[in-house]
Amino acid sequence: MPYNDYRPDLMGSAVIDPAGRFEAGSWQSFTLTYTAGKFGIDDQGGLKIGFRGHFDGSGLQTDDPKAPGFTTVEASNDVPLSVIYETRRNIRPWNKSLYIRCLRFLKEGDTLTIRFGDTREGSPGTRMQTFCESAFTFQVTVDPFATHDFITLPEDDHPTIAIVPGVPVNWKAVVPTLRRPGETFRLSVKAEDAWGNPSDRIDRVVRLQPSLPVEGLPDTVAFAPRDFARVLEDLSVNEAGTLRIDVLDETGNSLAQTNPLVIRDMPYAHYWSDMHGQSRETIGINTAREYFDFARNKSFVDICGHQGNDFQITDAFWEHLNELTAEFNEPGRFVTLPGYEWSGNTGLGGDHNVWYRTEGRPIYRSCRALVSDRTHPETDAHSAADLIDKLKDEDALVVAHVGGRYADIKYAHDANLEPSVEVHSAWGTFDWIVRDAFEAGYKVGIVASSDGHKGRPGASYPGDSAFGAYGGLTCHLLDTLDRDNLFDEFRKRHHYATTGNRMFLNVTATFDGGVGMMGDEVSTTSDQVSLNIEAEGSAPIERIDIFDGLDHLETIRPWAETDGPDRLRITCAGQHYRGRGRLVKWTGKAALSAGKIERIGAVNFWNPNRQPALTDPRTVDWQTVTTGGSSSVDLWLDDDAWSGDVVIETSEKDIAVALPDLTTDGETHACGGMDIRLTAARLPGVLSETAYAANHEIPVQSGREARLYVRITQEDGHQAWSSPIYITRS
Repeated sequence: MPYNDYRPDLMGSAVIDPAGRFEAGSWQSFTLTYTAGKFGIDDQGGLKIGFRGHFDGSGLQTDDPKAPGFTTVEASNDVPLSVIYETRRNIRPWNKSLYIRCLRFLKEGDTLTIRFGDTREGSPGTRMQTFCESAFTFQVTVDPFATHDFITLPEDDHPTIAIVPGVPVNWKAVVPTLRRPGETFRLSVKAEDAWGNPSDRIDRVVRLQPSLPVEGLPDTVAFAPRDFARVLEDLSVNEAGTLRIDVLDETGNSLAQTNPLVIRDMPYAHYWSDMHGQSRETIGINTAREYFDFARNKSFVDICGHQGNDFQITDAFWEHLNELTAEFNEPGRFVTLPGYEWSGNTGLGGDHNVWYRTEGRPIYRSCRALVSDRTHPETDAHSAADLIDKLKDEDALVVAHVGGRYADIKYAHDANLEPSVEVHSAWGTFDWIVRDAFEAGYKVGIVASSDGHKGRPGASYPGDSAFGAYGGLTCHLLDTLDRDNLFDEFRKRHHYATTGNRMFLNVTATFDGGVGMMGDEVSTTSDQVSLNIEAEGSAPIERIDIFDGLDHLETIRPWAETDGPDRLRITCAGQHYRGRGRLVKWTGKAALSAGKIERIGAVNFWNPNRQPALTDPRTVDWQTVTTGGSSSVDLWLDDDAWSGDVVIETSEKDIAVALPDLTTDGETHACGGMDIRLTAARLPGVLSETAYAANHEIPVQSGREARLYVRITQEDGHQAWSSPIYITRS
């Protein structure tokens, strides 16, 4: 019997003080007491206290007693100790660990006292992780024999606390984006704490004010403590138009406005998905049951999948996942899909998501790195080519994903299995994967999801960690909400992707009297087609870019110059390279030579503790991260400032910009890496145009397939991509 299976009940015990419930992101101090078991701990043995890889609280340290995360360790028999905090040397999912090595031995009953955030010498404590977790665990493993083979305590004996939401800060209201006149829909309202956790610490009545008459909508809705959300069912609008519902406080001030809901007689409706995320059984947090419950009841998506890393999914957990998707699947209300993330190394094809139409199908693993069961070796699929071969007779969907192991879609591809690529997730924004597909000659749609590891599918905030983006969503164009219709329309690429906003988007191509929708393959005898773009943003629209495959055709700015002071937008963007270390950590400062900054704003600064700040009337400082996407600082300047210069100093590049010459196109400076760039541009002080509708005549060349799609960018930084329409000229 290997040591790591040897009598966990003899390895000792551990308790935490205080125990109970603690607010996400709050400052705390804990004392963990470990009592040595039957064997004690031999000279040079020790223990590890593990934390999940995406724990984003204070990093632990032993050097500065006055700094966050200061940690001390004492042995009851005063033996000397070596204490090291490591972030990637423990077995996942407990990647982060405090390693304590005993330089003399402990006997049974001796104790180690570990103080996390030891405040006795001035440390503020340790900041808790920013996301909620019903069972936050201090995982204790012991090396009693000094073999460096650590044995875990019994599962129920690890010290455990609960991380709960803070007070509500931001209100959110969600409706669908497309329904037919008279068709019922629901309105979902919630409030989130500063870190994006739905809060149940609410006791108030809010007012509802619709822009169109809504059947069944009350004037007010009441929240009571322990209400995470209120969902109003069976609402309907009988007239065509665009509905937005304002949520107001008791005095009439705005708390939130819904995304747009277009009411129109169409052959399909819109349904939103986050089909990619993980729970604590693999690399995430909270249980898989809690995961699906959050998607349905706290982020209000219509479709959800669970994509655990295949090399961590045991046969027992695979069976449990299939039971959960069967239980939660409710056609017409909430559709769940059985699936997993095939997690092969990039050299073998990289990450791909797999979904099945029905439960009970095999899991074809890229490897069994963290699965001890070696039965059924015939289900192993060590490369993406092997996976495609295994799935050729399955009723499955596959989508290439960019995560830690990014997908090399040129390594292997099957159009029947893999209709789309994932352009955005919590890992960042990856337009390059769409370009990879076009370079290879593939016909693909464009989707987005979260790959959230923090228990918030459908509303996946990055917190204070390596994830640099809010998780994405996909809008599916379906006649009815069920698995069969979803699979059929997914294979036709009838969907569009967003960075997590719920924008209404309709892109069609009109030709020879016919119409092609997003994802369609069509043929025309004409030398041009009319590309029809219709968008209703969840915020004002900043720009629209039209693409034909690899070619950028046009940028549209659907707004006019306005009176009043203009603003300067400084944008940091890009990534170091395609792999796990792509994240760019920016520090920046902008200083004016004349005039003053009247106010500032932030775009895609997801960490509430790291917002841009005015250091004097002419200078602003900031810190941010980008992972393929962007963060922007907006500076509203007085008239005098526009006659001078601005010097922008960042960790990547320093530039000087002559403000009198700056246009809305701006100037962009390459900063190395894969696509790291710094941009300065002029924008109107106010953007108010949330809608756009126009036809654009696009030439179609004989012998060359046109691949027409659009990317919409909102003022708030959110984006949307239509799936391409593929057009050939006959």
